[in-house]
Amino acid sequence: MNRVVFVFLMMITLGYAKVDAVVSILPQVSFVKAIGGDKVNIALMVEPGNSPHSYEPKPSQMKEISKAKLYFAIGVEFENVWLERFKAQNSSMKVIDTTVNVTKLAMKKHEGYDHHDTKEGLDPHIWTAPNNLKIVAQNIYEAFKSSDQANEAYYKANFDKFIAHIDQVDQEIKTILKDTPKGAKFMVFHPAWGYFAKQYGLIQLPIEVEGKEPKPKTVAKLINKAKQEKIRAIFTAPEFSDTTAKTIADELGISVIKVSPLNPKWGENLINLAKAIAN
Repeated sequence: MNRVVFVFLMMITLGYAKVDAVVSILPQVSFVKAIGGDKVNIALMVEPGNSPHSYEPKPSQMKEISKAKLYFAIGVEFENVWLERFKAQNSSMKVIDTTVNVTKLAMKKHEGYDHHDTKEGLDPHIWTAPNNLKIVAQNIYEAFKSSDQANEAYYKANFDKFIAHIDQVDQEIKTILKDTPKGAKFMVFHPAWGYFAKQYGLIQLPIEVEGKEPKPKTVAKLINKAKQEKIRAIFTAPEFSDTTAKTIADELGISVIKVSPLNPKWGENLINLAKAIAN
């Protein structure tokens, strides 16, 4: 083959080659796709319907790790167990910590738990607050910019568009919650909404923490607390048992609303959560 033609074909191939990236949880697929667009292949580790607290990758997913160029970490428990193994399997894969510059909160406990019952951990659900998501997006953009410099302008345009979308979602949530008093409380099974609550001046009241179901005495306290605070609904995630939430809801005659922090339609999800709290 003519050398000039060969070089030309190689340039075209490189120009169209996609970045192989891996993410831990479903919402990240949306974030990485928003910035990487059609220049990225994304493999997901924690499959829909599973909990990042206990998931184990399948052999087919380990193959995705072997060919990946970038791994976008977001600080979920799954990564504590598996990230070192992934790095051992593919030493050329670059791990991007998308939580850099995000201020993390302590995992929320309810009054029914003795302080010594659980270890003080940091809340990993940073993406539930638009302010944090803008920082995550910046970290994703920087990773693409440095690993695929030829397409920097493309990633920047996508990044700017995504930031505008995050701002739009934030504004819509503020409008929905404009008549909701600051410090308003909402009850949740798993305390996944601390960052959302902090950004919009709300307080989440969790039923469990770190996967522990409360004891009957604690459930009685939670029922009294819910009555005092005039709680109108309990939010549960499909990834967790909602038996206790239903017990409390039945006692109070209120609704159980399923809302997952792992919903890939993150903006729509946060807006729906805000509407449910406002109502």
